[in-house]
Amino acid sequence: MQFIDLAAQYKHLKEKIDARIQAVLEHGHYIMGPEVAELEDKLAEYVGVKHAITCANGTDALTLVMMALGIKEGDAVFCPTFTFFATAEVIAYEGATPVFVDSDADTFNICPLDLEKQIQKVIAEGKLKPAAIIAVDLFGLPANYPELEKIAKQYGLKLVEDAAQGFGGEIEDKRAGSFGDIATTSFFPAKPLGCYGDGGAIFTNDDHYAELIRSLRVHGKGKDKYDNIRVGMNSRLDTLQAAVLLEKLAAFPQELISRNKAAKRYSRELSSIYKTPVTPVGYLSSWAQYTVVAEDRNAEIEMYKSKGIPTMIYYGTCMHQQTAFEALGYQDSDFPVASRLAKTVFSLPMHGYMMDK
Repeated sequence: MQFIDLAAQYKHLKEKIDARIQAVLEHGHYIMGPEVAELEDKLAEYVGVKHAITCANGTDALTLVMMALGIKEGDAVFCPTFTFFATAEVIAYEGATPVFVDSDADTFNICPLDLEKQIQKVIAEGKLKPAAIIAVDLFGLPANYPELEKIAKQYGLKLVEDAAQGFGGEIEDKRAGSFGDIATTSFFPAKPLGCYGDGGAIFTNDDHYAELIRSLRVHGKGKDKYDNIRVGMNSRLDTLQAAVLLEKLAAFPQELISRNKAAKRYSRELSSIYKTPVTPVGYLSSWAQYTVVAEDRNAEIEMYKSKGIPTMIYYGTCMHQQTAFEALGYQDSDFPVASRLAKTVFSLPMHGYMMDK
């Protein structure tokens, strides 16, 4: 049994994906070829935003957003402590300070109540300037954007949606990638919509941000790549990956139905054994992972292993526990929910081609 069965997906889409790849091999435009522009148009349409700008990976997508927002030394950027390292890493890239926030015990996403507490604490200390919030759509479920947007507006902060895991998720029929001021996603193969390598994208309705990011992703280009009007980076999506993603995006709605069917089956079978994921009313998860809470995680993992069922732990180390951020001086007691989740969560196989058996 596979944790994420990319082979089954390829088998299902093989003829179409192979044809797309062959077309790229024939026209030979391997960097920023026509499939990239086609994909950007279709991504923007699917998410429901004006602009989708692809790039080399999800971490670069967040880095480009930090650059576009002008995040710099002395700024405080608030993000969950229970997340993948890249969320906090890109803040430090710009010389800014990540300020960590505890999790909601039911959804595992950033807790709006603790977020406001952390914002007020930074303001009271007066050492850093609150600048932005990065919220993560953990395990496929969009964060609580109705509340987060209120907090961002109240304190004059930019709100960034990290939809690397949340692509396909929804709140009241509004899709992940369309929340906040600007959003990002990753096309890492294990993500809900993944390519066959690295890839990422940025989503926004803001014309200025879109123009700026299109420049920044190609060395800060002006009229062309040899006219450099600002310092940027090299972060472009390969045409071959765009070709693969075009066919995967076409199949994605049906895969999303299958993922939700599998998640309902899991919850029905396992809710009496573990604390299973909570999907609030009006929300739709894309189920990047199906993650449960177990008091004796190691024993449960060994039990599944004995049956040939793979499991994964996302995440066994919070950001405040990472060596790279130990100088910030946080303790586990500062984030009781997230610290407990890091010790008790594990994820079961989840993909769009799971069989009922």
